[in-house]
Amino acid sequence: MSLSKKYHVAVLMGGWANERPVSLMSGEGVAKALEARGHRVTRIDMDRQVAARIAEAAPDVVFNALHGVPGEDGTVQGMLDLMGVPYTHSGLVTSVIAIDKELTKQALVPAGIPMPAGKIVESESLYDGDPLPRPYVLKPVNEGSSVGVAIVKDDSNYGNPIRRDAAGPWQEFEKLLAEPFIRGRELTTAVIGGKALTVTELVPKSGFYDFDAKYTDGMTEHVCPAQIPENIAALCMDYALRAHQVLGCKGTSRTDFRWDDEQGEAGLFVLETNTQPGMTPLSLVPEQAKHCGMSYEDLVEAIVAEALKDHGGQG
Repeated sequence: MSLSKKYHVAVLMGGWANERPVSLMSGEGVAKALEARGHRVTRIDMDRQVAARIAEAAPDVVFNALHGVPGEDGTVQGMLDLMGVPYTHSGLVTSVIAIDKELTKQALVPAGIPMPAGKIVESESLYDGDPLPRPYVLKPVNEGSSVGVAIVKDDSNYGNPIRRDAAGPWQEFEKLLAEPFIRGRELTTAVIGGKALTVTELVPKSGFYDFDAKYTDGMTEHVCPAQIPENIAALCMDYALRAHQVLGCKGTSRTDFRWDDEQGEAGLFVLETNTQPGMTPLSLVPEQAKHCGMSYEDLVEAIVAEALKDHGGQG
């Protein structure tokens, strides 16, 4: 879906989350794409006066290019709902659930979508002993882009039990999600306009697919489409689309997987569904869209068109 006429779009970006630099890159890319298509664009770097600034700009629609809290957790969505301003991506309820890894499990697992078993632990308890047999993964409950993820192995330099002075997410967050570590391969699938696109395999040059590997050019190889069996690719696309639908996502989403290739279909697990995937030059959704014949500008306009349609606009 493309836009049939020209609109005034406020691109909301930046903010104060850990992912601010990524959001600024996403927002600038979106703004330039919209301008290239002849739309009027107002760039807004989010601050505490954001509601007043949006009201002053009076756009037809807001393109939400924020990542992390408070742009992805329902806070900004609720504000825009109260203001009556159409906006891209998922709404309030979906955003609240999808940003929270435990709530996401509660929504997706009963729908038949496999996710790693896990539990919420107090960070303080890690200094007394491991919550799960090693290797296991610790991650913040409400962060994206692999912010604050630690893989705890027998040979980790965190200590056993984890030392208080060892750098890790336990120093930043009171509670963490502990999950068994799934060996194998990192896969991801984007959904746009109710259709799963393809599967990309992410191959970090070293370590695992953390924040730096995601956003530093050359640190991760993107294999698109992934060189995996057809049944696994079909299952990824099925799970991604079902997650998008069960959570009630709008516009675009991206679902991330770990696949233990020694276990076949039984080794495929959903890690999370991202309701506002990156739109930077290194981002996965634009890459998959391009593979499927959709330009970056087409992708941006399609996301805006869906937002306008959901709000009763013409698109």
